Amino acid sequence: MTAILYSFRRCPYAMRARMALLVSGQAVELREILLRDKPAAMLAVSPKGTVPVLLLSDGRVLDESLDIMRWALARHDPEDWLAGDDAMLIAGNDGPFKAHLDRYKYASRHGSDPLVHREQAMGWLRTLEARLEKGRYLCGARRSLADMALFPFVRQFAATAPDWFAAQPVPKVQGWLADLVGSEIFARAMVRLAPWREGHAPILLRL
Repeated sequence: MTAILYSFRRCPYAMRARMALLVSGQAVELREILLRDKPAAMLAVSPKGTVPVLLLSDGRVLDESLDIMRWALARHDPEDWLAGDDAMLIAGNDGPFKAHLDRYKYASRHGSDPLVHREQAMGWLRTLEARLEKGRYLCGARRSLADMALFPFVRQFAATAPDWFAAQPVPKVQGWLADLVGSEIFARAMVRLAPWREGHAPILLRL
């Protein structure tokens, strides 16, 4: 059985999982879902109902994006992404930055002041700016797991108010983001698919 990935195109967690699977060359059946209409097959293997979910050929289930990234790269890592598996950097993104991003982008949902959380999030981007002063990517001269894990969330932040973001004094972050958004692997990870239904022909995720 080919491994099956349940995914949602616009989810940043799913984006980073798809990119790791692509670069590692793993054979995966991609099943695009709608978050408002989650398929029973996905909920049967991961009742928490979040994406991504990877059902492996041996029946094991990985339903955390970083676990999927690390599983794929442990099998094949042609660009040496694991050399940049910076746990503290990723925790800063997935914890405080993500919390501020949500309260900025979805302020009405959280009952929050978006400008307060936008400024808090910018504090994190200034930290990334300082890091990128030392190299083209977050962990040196080549893109790595840290870059691919973080940039979908920075992209979401930037897209909330694009003109405002373009005017901010973080040129290294802006250039880094543009580079990764414009990459072939991101383009392949963002291919549009119709929502999966039982009986659909399998679609493989591939470069």
